Amino acid sequence: MSYTAPLKDMLFNMEHLARIDEVAKIPGFEDAGLETAQAVLEECARFNEGVVAPLNVPGDLAPSSLKDHVVTTTAGFKEAFKQYAEGGWQGLQHPADFGGQGLPKTIGAACGEILNSANLSFALCPLLTDGAIEALLTAGSDELKATYLEKMISGEWTGTMNLTEPQAGSDLALVRTKAEPQPDGTYKVFGTKIFITYGEHDMADNIVHLVLARVAGAPEGVKGISLFVVPKFLLKADGGLGERNDVYCVSIEHKMGIKASPTAVLQFGDHGGAVGYLVGEENRGLEYMFIMMNSARYAVGVQGIAVAERAYQHALAYAKERVQSRPVDGSVKGPATIIHHPDVRRMLMTMRALTEGSRAMASTAAAAYDAAHHHPDAEVRAQNQAFYEFMVPLVKGYSTEMSLEVTDLGVQVHGGMGFIEETGAAQYYRDAKILTIYEGTTAIQANDLVGRKTSRDGGAGAKAIAAQIEKTEQELLAAGNEDAKVMGERLGASRKAFLDAVDFIAAQAKADPNAAYSGSVPYLMLAGNLVAGWQLGRALLAAQGLQGKGADEAFLKGKIVTARFYADHILTRIPGQRDAIVHGAHSVTALAPEEF
Repeated sequence: MSYTAPLKDMLFNMEHLARIDEVAKIPGFEDAGLETAQAVLEECARFNEGVVAPLNVPGDLAPSSLKDHVVTTTAGFKEAFKQYAEGGWQGLQHPADFGGQGLPKTIGAACGEILNSANLSFALCPLLTDGAIEALLTAGSDELKATYLEKMISGEWTGTMNLTEPQAGSDLALVRTKAEPQPDGTYKVFGTKIFITYGEHDMADNIVHLVLARVAGAPEGVKGISLFVVPKFLLKADGGLGERNDVYCVSIEHKMGIKASPTAVLQFGDHGGAVGYLVGEENRGLEYMFIMMNSARYAVGVQGIAVAERAYQHALAYAKERVQSRPVDGSVKGPATIIHHPDVRRMLMTMRALTEGSRAMASTAAAAYDAAHHHPDAEVRAQNQAFYEFMVPLVKGYSTEMSLEVTDLGVQVHGGMGFIEETGAAQYYRDAKILTIYEGTTAIQANDLVGRKTSRDGGAGAKAIAAQIEKTEQELLAAGNEDAKVMGERLGASRKAFLDAVDFIAAQAKADPNAAYSGSVPYLMLAGNLVAGWQLGRALLAAQGLQGKGADEAFLKGKIVTARFYADHILTRIPGQRDAIVHGAHSVTALAPEEF
């Protein structure tokens, strides 16, 4: 089934929610307004619909393979990646100083969604490279930047993140990979890293591994971790590729989904030591790696939105062609296409509302990132940074959990045929599962939201967002029509439930940590649900304001109905989530471990 990028929805979000006109007032982004966004997105859609999307099913059926330390990707991937790089897509939102296009994240994130909808496995390679570029831009020496960034931004070389080891999953305090200083200022790196996305492949000339390791004598725990660049190929004095470094892929994982993406086990230093170059200062590696992690966490949230959109399009096409049973209202005399049945429409509307709400939230967060990093006013930067940091666990955690619900419904819409691999619906469900796990599980995102983002400041940041939501409620209630009134009322009830949860978490985080953290994932889901609903409330107001003014009336009706559905069917989940957080903590931990 083909994929069509949802450009109208993306551009609507950029114009009316992310306010790209305001982003384009930021120095350096003057040429990145709505007209540029439309041109870039249209070209991005053309490339991905025509070149990358057709490789999605072949990648699932014929995944990457390993032989003699060499990974061969799915037929067609290498050629598609070459076109991707030549099109300048890897450098879209990276600095022009190193050959990038310097576009805002507001545009880059939408392009990321299109790429991931087209082919989640393919998109993982540039996603990790983006994170490695961000880390080097922030913490790399001038020499490292000069050596690696231009080639990575051009797509000639790719990048990886090397955190996890067999004994150290998310607990990076347990990292054992070691780095030994050498007289020439380099380090010899020894150890094993697992779950390395595109840790070995045939799509680029070189792979730049960013590796967490311990220097001898470093402090125990996370305070003794350093970050190193360990390239697959060492470089000659003239910058050309030299001899192979001592890092090899010893196996790739056989996975439930994202099968075309090679997930490698990398062995460093079995033949004398892999040559590594220190990034920044010793023992600050975790701090630098979090730059990559935060970049990747937002991007994984966008992956959730992307796979949800693809599953929705697939299910919608099937519902419009599958004939089964007579409608309950008798509107068709004999058997009709299943989109006539109310429950199928409920499922499709749920898929649509969840996807559009999460997309709107991610687009608004991207604009906040742009202001936080580039706005000339320090106070505006600080406000947007606080908002963006609160959004990251929501975009990552909520949007990926949302994608599981949406891809599950996609299978359900297909009925028995959804359980058959040939229809393609199951691939989205299988692919989506990893999104709630990598770059920090949903619980890790939720713990971050509870600890760093809510309890640390006594809930002040969360309450500041609630105050913004209240303003939208008042606008909805004043709009004078039923859809806006219902959305305003539901949003108000949801906001109050959110504040109940914030107060409970802020009070319990130190007094009774188990009580606060028992409800961490419900709190994340509540907050994500609320913020996505808030953005759809804003979208409803914008769409109503455009009606009768020459805009696409069918599209505007769709936005309004989708927002109303979200109010009726999704926001109404929030009071129950609040009750689970505030009143349900005891039963989570009432059984001791030995009593299970």
